[in-house]
Amino acid sequence: MGFLSVISMAHKLVAERVTAGDIVIDATCGNGVDTQFLAELVGPRGTVYGFDVQEQALLRTRERLNPLEAAGRLPRMNLLLDSHASMKEHIAEAEHGNIAAAMFNFGYLPGADPRVITQVESSLAALRAAVPALRSGGILTAVLYPGHEGGGSEASAVEAWAAALAPAEGQTLLYRMAQKPSAPYLIAIEKRSAMR
Repeated sequence: MGFLSVISMAHKLVAERVTAGDIVIDATCGNGVDTQFLAELVGPRGTVYGFDVQEQALLRTRERLNPLEAAGRLPRMNLLLDSHASMKEHIAEAEHGNIAAAMFNFGYLPGADPRVITQVESSLAALRAAVPALRSGGILTAVLYPGHEGGGSEASAVEAWAAALAPAEGQTLLYRMAQKPSAPYLIAIEKRSAMR
């Protein structure tokens, strides 16, 4: 048996910290894989915020959620056609500091235009907004793709940001294949303090 993929490891870490009724964020909906995963974790009493700048991504995400809706197991969904950098504007004030998990899957939408990619500036702004939104013990996961054009600079910037995070604010984990520098990898942050 091999090591878990970066996506599977992100899901494992999130599943250990999220329970039914929680509030969670998919900061990059893409094809809806993480959105569906989060929706199943929090269940009908929970809340999911999902962000993407491409309508195609939100359509794919809605399709993926159809079976949950048909079964009456869909949480309160907020799928937003907006940048993840604007998440603070969309999350209810009472929910700030109460988010159980925020998942990021950077790069581009598979099957769409690979030139439309997440950008360093907006990605860092979103990460900076997400950490204070987490509850104490909440988790942020960021899957990075250094192998595509523009992905290396984004991965380096996110990794530098995470490494510079004050230990009192969050504990950072790096999960990657050391012999494959261009392979996707995961950064996870566990919120330590309840400071906003």
